[in-house]
Amino acid sequence: MKTDLRGKHLITLQEWTKEEIDTLLDIAFDLKRRKALGEKHRLLEDKTFYMLFFENSTRTRNAFETGMTQLGGHAIFLTPSATQIGHGETAKDTVEVLSRFGDGIGIRYCTYKEGNAYMRELAKHSRIPVINMQCDLYHPTQALADIMTIQEKFGKNTRGLNFTISWTYAPNYIRPLSMPQSLILLMSRFGMNVTLAHPPEFHLLPDIVEQARKNAEENGVKFNIVHDMDEACKDAHIIYAKSWGPIAYTGSREEGLDLIEKYNGWVMDGRRMKLGHKDAIYMHCMPADRGVEVTEEVMDGPQSVIYDEAENRLHTIKAILAATMR
Repeated sequence: MKTDLRGKHLITLQEWTKEEIDTLLDIAFDLKRRKALGEKHRLLEDKTFYMLFFENSTRTRNAFETGMTQLGGHAIFLTPSATQIGHGETAKDTVEVLSRFGDGIGIRYCTYKEGNAYMRELAKHSRIPVINMQCDLYHPTQALADIMTIQEKFGKNTRGLNFTISWTYAPNYIRPLSMPQSLILLMSRFGMNVTLAHPPEFHLLPDIVEQARKNAEENGVKFNIVHDMDEACKDAHIIYAKSWGPIAYTGSREEGLDLIEKYNGWVMDGRRMKLGHKDAIYMHCMPADRGVEVTEEVMDGPQSVIYDEAENRLHTIKAILAATMR
C-alpha cells in the first residue's frame, strides 16, 4: 500500500499508480465504516480547503464541504466573480497567496481547452495539493466514487466484468467530455472489459482514447468502440449511460445541439437494461434528465445504484482530502 500521498495533486487518476488509487479506496471504505458507526474521524483539524468553482455544482460542492467538516477542517467556497480572478488575477498569483493561507485547493472549470490548462498552471505554482473537481478533460473524483460503487456491488476483484459507457440523448445542453474520458481510462486498470458507445460525431479525444486502449492492453482486457446502443448493452455488468457533447467533432454550439436531436433514440430504458447481464447495474453521475435520457423505470428501478454512487462521492472525496492534506 502506498501510504504517503501528502501534497500530491490529483488532476487525473491516469497520473496516479494503481497502488495509489487502491490506497484511496481503502481509506474511503474505512471512512464510510467510521461514519456508519458514528466514530469521529477528525483527521484534518485546523486545515482549510479552498473550493474554486467556475460552474455550479450539487454533489461535488456539498461532498467537499461536508467532507471537510466531518474531517474537522473548513472548506471555503470561491467563484471568479467573488475573487480577483474575475478581474484578471493570474493563476500563479492566486495560488501563491492561497498556498500561504490554506492546505489544499480544488477547482471546477469545464470550459473546453481552458479548464485543465488552468489547473495545470495552478499546480505548477502551488505549494498545496490541487484537486480536480471536474475539468474539460477529466472528472477523477466522480470516477473514484464509481469504482468504489462497483466494488461494493461486485466485490473488490472486478476483473472480467463488462463495463459499458454509452452516450445518451439529452437536449439543450452541451455536456463536457470529462466523465466518459475518465471512465474509459480507469475501468480497464481494474480488469474490466470496456465498451464505449456513441454516435459517430460524439467521439472522445483521440489521444485519450489511445491511452485507454493502452491501459486495456497492459491489463489484458478488451476495449471496444461501437456505434449501436443495443450492442453496447449486451451482457454488460455495468451500464453507465449519460450524455456528452460532440465537442471533439465541432466547436459550434448550434451544430452540436442539432446533432443531439439527430440521435434522440439513444435513451436508457428497461428493454436495454434487459440486454445486460442478469446482475447488471445502472449507473449515472447525475444530474440525469428524467424521462429524456433515461426512463424513470430504470432510474428508480432495482438495478439502479445512482444514489449509492452519489453517496460515495462523500467517502472518496474525504479519502482524497485526508490522504493529500494530512
